[in-house]
Amino acid sequence: MTLIQLKYLIEVADKGSINKAAKSLYISQPSLSNAIREIENEIQINIFKRTNKGIKVTMEGAEFLLYARRIVEQAELLEKKYLGQKPTKLEFSVSTQHCAVTVISFGELIKKYGNSEFEFRLKESRSIEVIDDVINDKSEVGIIYINEFNEKAIKKKIKEGNLDLKEVFAAKPHVLVSNNNELSKKGEIALKDLEDYTYISFGQDEYNLFHFSEEIISAMLHKRSVKVSERATMFNLLSILNGFTISTGIISEKLRKQGIVPINLKIDNIVKVGVVTRKFPKLSRLGEKFIDEFKNTLNSML
Repeated sequence: MTLIQLKYLIEVADKGSINKAAKSLYISQPSLSNAIREIENEIQINIFKRTNKGIKVTMEGAEFLLYARRIVEQAELLEKKYLGQKPTKLEFSVSTQHCAVTVISFGELIKKYGNSEFEFRLKESRSIEVIDDVINDKSEVGIIYINEFNEKAIKKKIKEGNLDLKEVFAAKPHVLVSNNNELSKKGEIALKDLEDYTYISFGQDEYNLFHFSEEIISAMLHKRSVKVSERATMFNLLSILNGFTISTGIISEKLRKQGIVPINLKIDNIVKVGVVTRKFPKLSRLGEKFIDEFKNTLNSML
């Protein structure tokens, strides 16, 4: 196999489509398909699984791509060092469910450790996509929510992906409302108090499965509900619709100033925040520093 073939495989994995990858690589789709087939035949594993919706990376393929990315990165470092190119940029990436702590921690990491040239990536996504990003080496660290409804499925996928999951925080669920909602004056809220209000939550799109639900209280039934994919949209709708959402109750000072109020939810459920990483290779220095920053930020907001 050649370095260029490895680059082809990485591009296909990143694009999730042979056709899209071929266009970005400026080669024909048949040529790219043949290159993939040649490598799969050479190493005797299926790197990709072909489906009606495109291609998916297999478990064996994810492990292979992990090493392929490392080889390509090292080759690029060699070129930059010995062919007179500029020093490599500092790179780091995190995938996370919608979590204010992650955003704050990410910003602090850049302030402290970003050098003159860097490319840091923060991707807000859904639970299954966060895990997939870590499996496929698109992100070094993933941040997810775990509750009694999704825990079994989450841990099963973590095990299948040969990942580590460390729970860093556990809390009772809270209701978030805007300060113009009459519920904001209550010190504690029962589920029955929410029956006549619009429930706003993060959807899961094609993975809108019970086991991977973004909702902390997944079993709740709602007369009126709105699914969103962006955090800013959610908080705007809390005010516009006089609605509510459910979270850990940990919110930033900025959201408090915007009139978002956390209220204790009278329920026995517990929500946990987990950090997802690969078992190998070892976390980079930035990966370790980010997790430390995440824990420190979390503790400061409690």
